[in-house]
Amino acid sequence: MLGSTCLLYLLAMTFALVPEAQQFLTPQDYEGDETVTTLSLAVPCDYDSCRHLQVSCEELQKVGPVACLCPGLSRDDQPPDMPRLGEVQIVAEEGCAVVHWCAPFSPVSHYWLLLWEGSRALQRSAPLNATFRRAELQGLKPGGAYVLCVVASNQAGESRFLGAGVEGPESWGGPSFGPCGRLTMPPRPITLVHAAMGVGTVLALLSCATLIWHFCLRERWGCARRQRNTQAAEEL
Repeated sequence: MLGSTCLLYLLAMTFALVPEAQQFLTPQDYEGDETVTTLSLAVPCDYDSCRHLQVSCEELQKVGPVACLCPGLSRDDQPPDMPRLGEVQIVAEEGCAVVHWCAPFSPVSHYWLLLWEGSRALQRSAPLNATFRRAELQGLKPGGAYVLCVVASNQAGESRFLGAGVEGPESWGGPSFGPCGRLTMPPRPITLVHAAMGVGTVLALLSCATLIWHFCLRERWGCARRQRNTQAAEEL
């Protein structure tokens, strides 16, 4: 009889503790599921530092129910890191070049293009919007040699550009993978056509002169010599 009473007491205590255990474990399990779900939805933002008219990653985070992940940036109170100069497409017929670059992982408010030609003074472009990754340089001379640099700017200052001195392109020795690069404009196709026409004209004139000398002057001189040889033979 005592054994039955103890068994009933243990069963009653077990059923009384089960709801409390469920109430204690359920919030933790739910919180864990929510954390896993939130992490699974956080994806990198559709941000390309080399894409033209690319909005900032902070603006991309405001789109969508869950904020996407942005790459790390330098501090706002520091000048931006150096941009990276990309492809430069030269249009020789129009004397211009289309410059591409990639943004640094820093807060940027504007971009600038710097241009040196020989020993001439530095040329500075108008400020370009922070979304820009492409710009056009006009008025480049055929056959001219330039040094081109891309500079990023914010409230703390401007990014550095290495190796480009005021002495001009001949003194530049910076890295090829950086904010600066060399730019050489080829001669315009029209100039090449004119040069080819000039060379062709000179060759044609030389050919005509050679033919005239061969068929006319040489023949004339040859006839005179034959006549003198014939008279000398008759006298003998």
